[in-house]
Amino acid sequence: MMCSFVHTKEFNPVRSRISVFNFEKVGFSTPIVCQQCSVAACMEVCPVSAISRDEDTGAMRVNHDVCLRCKMCTIACPFGATIYDPVSDIITKCDLCGGDPVCVKYCPSGAITYAEPAPANVGRRRDYAEKFKAVYEEVI
Repeated sequence: MMCSFVHTKEFNPVRSRISVFNFEKVGFSTPIVCQQCSVAACMEVCPVSAISRDEDTGAMRVNHDVCLRCKMCTIACPFGATIYDPVSDIITKCDLCGGDPVCVKYCPSGAITYAEPAPANVGRRRDYAEKFKAVYEEVI
């Protein structure tokens, strides 16, 4: 909710840059958020180079003045974390709130964390992806 408020000035989970995917059969939910990939498919597929990496935060940023809204980046993102906002007519992604993500700051349960990119985090991401894959395969 805080994400949508900070970016759109309304409390609307549909307009958040983080979405929650529910595996209803197994009672499991997981946040879907931009992984700020080192080789970002969203950036690679953009025909006008509207997506770039912020040098200060490492976040993938969308230049809305250049973006065609072709939505190729939304298709290319393997995590489903690049989103088209039809209200604002823009492509949205987690921009890490300038390096101080409000979702982390205001998460009431502490379920969302933010860690600087480091080799140790790669293993955690891989483990998380394996768990996510296992749940996905169980549902199918």
